Amino acid sequence: MQKIVIFGNSGSGKSTLAKKLSNKLNLNYLDLDTIAWQEVQPTVREILNISINQIEKFIFLSEKWVIEGCYTSLLTVVSQHCDLLIFLNPGIETCVKNCQLRPWEKHKYKSKKEQDDNLTMLINWVKEYETREDEFSLTEHQLFFNSFSGQKLELKSNQESLLIINLINNKKQNLMIY
Repeated sequence: MQKIVIFGNSGSGKSTLAKKLSNKLNLNYLDLDTIAWQEVQPTVREILNISINQIEKFIFLSEKWVIEGCYTSLLTVVSQHCDLLIFLNPGIETCVKNCQLRPWEKHKYKSKKEQDDNLTMLINWVKEYETREDEFSLTEHQLFFNSFSGQKLELKSNQESLLIINLINNKKQNLMIY
């Protein structure tokens, strides 16, 4: 387990799990949010080929890695290189609670207040996960997960994510996924 992709709805725990796996397993970490949006205009999507080039560069320069995000267009590229795919699917209610408890994301917001001012919009977006018809939707994530032929896990609660971390903490780093 050297190349891990984690995906799911906003608030599903992607960043939390990815950072913990990165620290415990000494993996390079990439949050797709950092390359999916234009740096000079953070509300505008980056040109897809530019994001893909950045992913390919990261993968080329990293022997071991964990990559997380919700962008099916980018996940499709990343999944060609991973040996474990983790779909975090804890349900809307859990995602909303996780968003409400989320620490300040300095790479996305200039201040905690700016992040908190955006919380209502984020929660409304999270609640649309099951009905949206875009690359961020539950439907697209399920299709992506189901089409992946390698080792994969679907975790349906924060507790299941903690179980993975606890297994690693107990030095069972060679998880066998069926």
